[in-house]
Amino acid sequence: MNKRILLGVTGGIAIYKTLDLISRLKKRNVHVDVIMTRHAMEFVTPLTFETMARAKVHTDGFDRENPEAVEHIQLAKDADVFLIAPATANCMAKLAHGIADDLLSTTALAATCPLMLAPAMNTKMLKHPATQKNMQILAERGAQFIASGQGFLACNEIGEGRMAEPVEILQALRDHFTKKDLQGLRLIVTAGGTRESLDPVRYLTNHSSGKMGWHLAHRALLRGAEVIFITAASLPALKGAKTVRVHTTMEMLAAVQEHFADADGLLMAAAPSDYRPAVVREQKIKKSDDTMTVEFVRNPDILKTVTKDKTHQFVVAFAAETENLTAYAAKKRQEKKADLIVANDVTQEGAGFATDTNIATLIDENGEVALPKMRKAALADRILTRVLQGKNASL
Repeated sequence: MNKRILLGVTGGIAIYKTLDLISRLKKRNVHVDVIMTRHAMEFVTPLTFETMARAKVHTDGFDRENPEAVEHIQLAKDADVFLIAPATANCMAKLAHGIADDLLSTTALAATCPLMLAPAMNTKMLKHPATQKNMQILAERGAQFIASGQGFLACNEIGEGRMAEPVEILQALRDHFTKKDLQGLRLIVTAGGTRESLDPVRYLTNHSSGKMGWHLAHRALLRGAEVIFITAASLPALKGAKTVRVHTTMEMLAAVQEHFADADGLLMAAAPSDYRPAVVREQKIKKSDDTMTVEFVRNPDILKTVTKDKTHQFVVAFAAETENLTAYAAKKRQEKKADLIVANDVTQEGAGFATDTNIATLIDENGEVALPKMRKAALADRILTRVLQGKNASL
């Protein structure tokens, strides 16, 4: 990330996770300045943090090692973000009410960079009205909270209050530093395989998990876009997105049509069913010794239908193939009036359905670019950057 993080460490048993976090940050070329409170030093010595951070740990507001600099002012001035982990109830109470009785709280008053807090405490302390009010005050001032999790607590109870894991805090920092280059764009992202009912019990679908679409919507949100997320899959909620949940191809088509005219782009990562049963039985179909024949009718092609009314929208299609990858994908791109098509051979290891990685080839009017295997979040960023380039070129 090549950033400078001011890390405040307060007194809580979750402090051991903070050491792991520093290790992860240093591996990513992040400079970490550490401030420890007196209570934090009761759990871990400053020497341990100095060894991990490879830098002096600051503990005393009256330290005059450098007479030319006022320590709490200089630390606040140099930081790209002020992260406090763990953030105890006592620490948040002082921050909320402007108390400055140690180096950490004094530096917080002097800091103008973003403040991020990773709370850690007993469930009852976290849920206490005073703590909740203090967190509300801090949030209203712009503080960002990295939510604590549920689990086994140091007090031998199970509940909410466990500090977020280092990998979660690291991801929150990465998300914070993500450039907001998609601000002003309204994007429709679809995800998942649609379901076509046979009867009240059974339905037909495909292997699409919706992960690619979810990562596209997630990264688009982080990069500042307004996102309409139309999903046929059971995926985690995306805070900040307008989420439309659908089941059938016809429902997905209606949802896309509703928003297409006002959108700047459509990323059709979903896998709509091409056919649906001609008749959906009102009662459960009973098994018999005979074979069963089901008549299917063709569903409308969502992209072909909406791109008839295409004006300014940048359209991204997806092609999951098992043979003749680029030939089939290039043909689809033209037939569906897509500006870009993302093609992948689902028979390749690491490129199939329900995986966290993908191996894709991007095809547009200028040719094709074969990408190596990468995580779907990274591929989402590559696709979104291409969308941004396409929108900028049309201005």
